[in-house]
Amino acid sequence: MEFKRILQYLLLTLMPIYLVTGCGKTTTARAILNLVPVTAGSVELAGTCTSGLSESAMQPYRREVQMIFQDPFASLNPRMTVGRIIAEPMEIFRLYDTRQRRLEVMRLMDLVGLNPSTLNRYPHEFSGGQRQRIGIARALAVEPRLLVCDEAVSALDVSIQAQVINLLKDLQQRLGLAYLFISHDLAVVRHIADRVGVMYLGRIVELAAAEALYSNPRHPYTQALLSAAPVPDPERERHHQRIALRGEVPSPDREYPGCPFADRCHLVEAGCHRTPPRLEGDAHRVACLLPTTDRPVPS
Repeated sequence: MEFKRILQYLLLTLMPIYLVTGCGKTTTARAILNLVPVTAGSVELAGTCTSGLSESAMQPYRREVQMIFQDPFASLNPRMTVGRIIAEPMEIFRLYDTRQRRLEVMRLMDLVGLNPSTLNRYPHEFSGGQRQRIGIARALAVEPRLLVCDEAVSALDVSIQAQVINLLKDLQQRLGLAYLFISHDLAVVRHIADRVGVMYLGRIVELAAAEALYSNPRHPYTQALLSAAPVPDPERERHHQRIALRGEVPSPDREYPGCPFADRCHLVEAGCHRTPPRLEGDAHRVACLLPTTDRPVPS
C-alpha cells in the first residue's frame, strides 16, 4: 500500500508528511501502529514488516512510533494521576528506576509547558490544551522517532490550537521527531507541513511539498478542497471562486473500475471511468489520468 512507502520516507528523512480531508486517514494511522489489522499491503518500520505481528512481537517497535489522539480527555485514564499516566509507558518498557521515572516525568512536563508540581493531579483538573500537552508528554516518554498525531488539535479552541501546534514544531526541532499529522484544517496544515498527502476514499491522490501543493494543486479533488477554504481578505473573499463538487461521497465498500473520484470531478473525461489512475511523478505525485499543471486555485 502507498502508506508503506510514506512511512519508509518518514523514517529515513525525519520530514513530516500530512494527510488531509478524505476517507481512511485514521485507519491508515492505526494500521501503521498495528492497532487495526492490515487487510491489504504491508507496513514496514525500520526495514521490518510489522503487519500482522503479535502484541509481544510488536513490542520493540512500540517505542519507535507513538500516537497523540484526537480527544485529549478520552485518551487519558481519569483514575490515574498525570504523573502515573506519563510514567506508565516507562514502566511498560522498564525504563529507569522509580526515582528516575519521577524525575523524567517532571522533565517531560516542563518540556511540554506544564508545571511539574501538578503531577499528582487528575486529568479533569486540567484544561483541554493542558490535557493535550499531557498526551504529548506521554507519547514522548519512550523517546519515539515518529509521532502519529490524529486530529491532535481539532478538539481545541483556536488560541489553544496555536499553542499546541507551536509546541509540536518546537519539539520537532529540538528532538528530531518525524510527524504523521492528520488534519481537516487546511490553514493548520499549511502552517505546519513540509509535505502534504491528500486522500480520497482511502487512496492518496496527491503528494507534494506543501508550498507546491498549495500554489499549484494538480488533482481536481485537491483543487476543490483548496477553493473551499475561506480567504481572510474580505475583498478577495467576495470574488473568490469555489469549485462545487457534484453528488455525494460514494461508499468506500464499492469497487471502482476507474477513478473513484470520477463521478464528482469537474474535469472528468470518458476514460476516467474505465482506467484506474496511479500515483505518479517525482517530487509532485498525482493519481490522475489528466493531472492539471500550472493551474493555481481560483482566487
